[in-house]
Amino acid sequence: MTVHVVLVDDHPVFRIGMAALLDSLPGIRVTGQAASAAQARDLLSGPVEVDVVLMDLDLGDGSGIDLTRDVVRERPGTAVLVVTMHEDDDAVVASVRAGARGYLVKSAPPDAVERAVRAVAAGEMILSPAVAQRAMAYVLGGRTATRVPFPQLTDREREVLDLVAAGHDNAVISRRLSLSPKTVRNHVANVLTKLALPDRSAAIVRAREEGLGGG
Repeated sequence: MTVHVVLVDDHPVFRIGMAALLDSLPGIRVTGQAASAAQARDLLSGPVEVDVVLMDLDLGDGSGIDLTRDVVRERPGTAVLVVTMHEDDDAVVASVRAGARGYLVKSAPPDAVERAVRAVAAGEMILSPAVAQRAMAYVLGGRTATRVPFPQLTDREREVLDLVAAGHDNAVISRRLSLSPKTVRNHVANVLTKLALPDRSAAIVRAREEGLGGG
């Protein structure tokens, strides 16, 4: 049986390389690629054959976690395998909670990618060794994971967003976190991009909805 794969990643070099790898493997065929959340939604709402979606978490116009949740809900027979740079607990737990069947870091070797694609297509759950031990307690139901807002953000970006939501300007944030003004501006820009928000005011509203801004 052929495993049909759709790739969702906003980095073309990675996406093209992954497509070449998967298409070289027997019984695996890449049937579609998307460079953004919007492209992925359009593709997956159509007649494309897909058994497995390889999902990045940082998409230019949205969250891979939100998209994972939508894919699982709208295409229950499709498995999502997250392939990302993130190795932190928050991202792993958020992905699993959203319905992902697997989680790999982008540094995983080709044979690990092949095993993961075949495993999730067969209904198994697979986690990269780099994150498996930290996530296993949650996967097995051994503990209740604490919900962390915006898991697609880095810890520093979340810290900056918390201060933005509290009403502080970049100069104050720079002093509070001992960062240069340019670094703060870059963090704010990254937050807006990752959360697909148009401006600082929208970020404040969204962050406060998630309980940030107490600082």
